[in-house]
Amino acid sequence: MAMASRQALLLAVVAVACLASMATATDWMVGDNDGWRAKFNTTGWADGKTFRVGDTLTFMYPKENHTVVQVGNKADFVACNLNTNAINKWDTGNDVVTLDKPGKAWFFCSVPTHCDKGMKLVIDVEDAAPSPSPTPPGPSSSAPVTGYTAVAGAVAVAAAAVVASVLAF
Repeated sequence: MAMASRQALLLAVVAVACLASMATATDWMVGDNDGWRAKFNTTGWADGKTFRVGDTLTFMYPKENHTVVQVGNKADFVACNLNTNAINKWDTGNDVVTLDKPGKAWFFCSVPTHCDKGMKLVIDVEDAAPSPSPTPPGPSSSAPVTGYTAVAGAVAVAAAAVVASVLAF
């Protein structure tokens, strides 16, 4: 019985560890319910948010009206340089960008005059979180979407129940 108990405990710990690592990534809906839009830079959407490697940014917009371009430096971002060698370009209206390295990430709309009128975003990306403790959503609608958090929490509760039952023997 002791061997089965140890195996159950090991399985529970592995399951929690695997799902907890998935729970650390956050999917940010850029602009919340209003999406990627004109004068975006004036909204302060990124203020107070912590972006980490592995998180994703989802840009939602009417694909016939806007684009998303990622540039690699501040000068191109500030100048809204449409002639730059962009790192990436998207135009589907439902663009998902994975943050793959720490540092600044600069985005703007490449439709003429849109960037100049404030349709731009710069964020600071930190290294991946050392622990799987997601920030609880606040009262505003700018809370991140954390699809795996509920699953990881349920698995953690189930694993704790397994551990408790194993230790009761």
